[in-house]
Amino acid sequence: MLEKRSVTLSGHATSLALEPEFWAVLDKAAEADRRSLASLIRRIDEQRARLDPAPPLSSACRVWALKRVSDEAKTR
Repeated sequence: MLEKRSVTLSGHATSLALEPEFWAVLDKAAEADRRSLASLIRRIDEQRARLDPAPPLSSACRVWALKRVSDEAKTR
């Protein structure tokens, strides 16, 4: 089941629908990096905007979360 949340990016309100497992990774990463969830998602959004073609924000967040978990597993 998807969980929808609203965030403000560059002054524009947007909503994202992700599975709870992805939200959990993003929430944990934001806390570990001592930043807000909106700040983390803004960074992901800026990174995805540089890609051609830019993927949807929800897809970029899922890929970012997957890479984060993978990187954490490698350092253990």
